[in-house]
Amino acid sequence: MLSMYKKFIPSEYKKTIFDITPEDLKARGIRGIITDLDNTLVEWDRPDATPKLIEWLASMKQSGIKVVIVSNNNEMRVKSFSDPLGIPFIFQARKPMGKAFRRAIKVLDLQRKQIVVIGDQMLTDIFGGNRNKLHTILVLPVAKSDGFVTKFNRMVERRIMKKLKQQGQVTWEEKN
Repeated sequence: MLSMYKKFIPSEYKKTIFDITPEDLKARGIRGIITDLDNTLVEWDRPDATPKLIEWLASMKQSGIKVVIVSNNNEMRVKSFSDPLGIPFIFQARKPMGKAFRRAIKVLDLQRKQIVVIGDQMLTDIFGGNRNKLHTILVLPVAKSDGFVTKFNRMVERRIMKKLKQQGQVTWEEKN
């Protein structure tokens, strides 16, 4: 039974993306980030990047770490967020399916071992990243509310998390 759940376990866990530093990534040979957008970088209903996020993205760029946004959201949402930041993106990604992850790897033009996937959902970001043999980082959702599909995913994730905790596979606390 455990093997079924293993693909949902992130390589590591951080409270927010701001706990992920370019220095730490570079020390581990990481040169590229595939990141989710909604509830990972900003609240799902926030149209633009916050000043703190803009600063975080700039620090990654200055350190030579490439970033690509991979989102299940529509083109208008992802493009209007990404374009002002000059960040490449993939919309309607259909995560956890592998095609968008493979496209993002091509955009980054790096080896898998040089890339991390950052996201707030085990069912889409972590499962998809793990299936594609990428290092995965689970972060807490930025917002307390979710869209309809995400609400369903979170319910499933709570069940998976409960099982993983019972089996001693999860050692972190996901509370704020």
